[in-house]
This record gives sequence, structure tokens and C-alpha cells, in this order.
Amino acid sequence: MASLIEWKVPPGVQPRTGDYAYDLERALSAVVGLHSIIPPDAFTAETLGVERAGNGVLIGDGLVLTVGYLITEAETIWLHLSDGTVVQGHALGFDGETGFGLVQLLGRTSLPVLEFGSSNGAVIGERVVVGGAGGRTRSLAGRIAAKQEFAGYWEYLLEEAIFTFPAHPNWGGTALISSQGDLIGIGSLQIERVREGQGGGKGATENLNMTIPIDLLKPILGDLTKFGRVNKPVRPWLGVYCTEVEDRIVTVGIAPKGPAARAEIRTGDMIVAVAGENVSTLTSFYRRVWATGEAGVEVPMTLHRDGVTFDVRVNSSDRAKFLKGPRMH
Repeated sequence: MASLIEWKVPPGVQPRTGDYAYDLERALSAVVGLHSIIPPDAFTAETLGVERAGNGVLIGDGLVLTVGYLITEAETIWLHLSDGTVVQGHALGFDGETGFGLVQLLGRTSLPVLEFGSSNGAVIGERVVVGGAGGRTRSLAGRIAAKQEFAGYWEYLLEEAIFTFPAHPNWGGTALISSQGDLIGIGSLQIERVREGQGGGKGATENLNMTIPIDLLKPILGDLTKFGRVNKPVRPWLGVYCTEVEDRIVTVGIAPKGPAARAEIRTGDMIVAVAGENVSTLTSFYRRVWATGEAGVEVPMTLHRDGVTFDVRVNSSDRAKFLKGPRMH
């Protein structure tokens, strides 16, 4: 994960003020740099690191919106504002379903906020700006390349994520700014895709940014601000990391001491079915698990290992119970 200073946006893809009908500099002044420190014994320390750096966006009432993995289990958060000041922040909330994280500024600022737009109204091909901390030279002029389903290996699914091209080099928590100058998403990942070559064959690979649509935040912002999480039943979590291999679901990692580990599921196991229903994609696997009930439900699964097919029952959990809570300041 990039630090606050080691990345650059090539001049050729930086946005130019005159290309936009809104005040680009003002919009980008709402983007902040974010640096968090996580305890070494935190559940996510090994996978996400003990120091995380990225971006966030001022959205009002001293709130900074970012991507959740930057602040999960953080004991210290520093926000680098566009006016040159550095302010401490408090991890206010995190939503595992969408991936949004919310930080409360522990200080005052007169900087403008970025108003919400409509991610549902965004269209493929639309000119956008991917805003990074540091203004125009740390931001990127791009376009929406796709709007489609995204399934992540960590038990994560978005019905319709936004994908932009070219990719921002420090994508975590970036502001996806629409052609109208409002916020339509928060940067989450960089992914690779293969372009179509001449004659319909495979061409060169290119990188895209995957962005969490802002419309997913609107119905849950009140809960995140008030409770730190969304006030609704929690999905069952297994603690298993999976990928798709030739229409098969294969485990590529197991969360230590998580439900799957306790059920003695191993890396390399093939997941054949959940509750008697065959699964062949991450999407079908997740939806079938979540359909079994709330966190804590026993999830029956059929696995294949070393030529043998067998059944296991996994006592699911709430992932949040494995994470350190926010440290009060």
C-alpha cells in the first residue's frame, strides 16, 4: 500500500482545470490524506499491515469518508488536510458489507465539503476525476469503464461497483468525482483486466480502479455516525478466502481462529455446495451462505479434498467480534 509521498500521477493524465464546468480546485480541496497506525496484535495487522496510508473525503460535520480497510482496528489516525494542517481523527464507523469507513475530525476546519451525487446516474464513458490528497497533481482524469457486479475473495460482494480507467496509483479512499463535480464513489481497489485484441482475441492487460458507489452510503450514513455500524442483522462470516478456478470455488486462505479454521477447513479445499445447493462462483457461494441466516448460524457445507468429498458444519460468526474496537480520544 502506497505511502503518503512515494506515488505520483503522470502529468499526461492529471486533470486540467479548464476541462471541467465546475470548480475543480475547490472540489479537490475536500480530499485529505489519511495515515493510520494499527496495533501489532490486531486481527488485520498481518494481512493489511500496521501502518496504512491513503485518502479520504470531507463530507460535512467534521466527517471524513474513506475505504474501511484503511481504518479497521486503527488506534491512531492522522488526517493531512489540503490547507497544510494535520489533524488527528477518530475511527467512527465501518461497514463490512459496503466497505465504507467513517472518521471524525478531532479539530475544526473551514475547508469545503464534497456534496453527494448519484452513482446510479453515472454512465459508462462519463468523464470523471479520481481525486487524491494533494490536489490536481495528485489526481487523475479518467472515465467510467464499467458498472458491474464485483465479488472479493474476503466474503465481499457489491451488486454494482464502478470501474474507472486509467487506474490511480494510490487508489485507497480516493474521491470519484462526477462530470457535475459531486462525489459518486470512494476508491477501493486496483484490478487487472485483459483487453480485447484484434480479431476478438486477448490483448494486453490494463489496470482499473474499483470504486464503491456513493448511493450505498446514503441509507446507512446515519447508523454509521450514531452507532459505528449499520443497525441491522449481521451476515454470517466464515473466515475463508476463496477464488474461482474453472467454475470451482477453491480456498486460498483461512482466517486464523475464525469459523472455518475451527471447522478444520484447509487451504486448497474445494467448496462444492452450501446447504445442499451446488456453488460454482463466488457470488453464488456468498449468497447461499448469507441465505442460511444471521451471524452465528451453523452453515452446512460440502467440500472436496484429496479425491474425497465430505460434509462439514461451520459455526459462523460476526466478523466484527474479531476486530479491535475504535480507540477513544
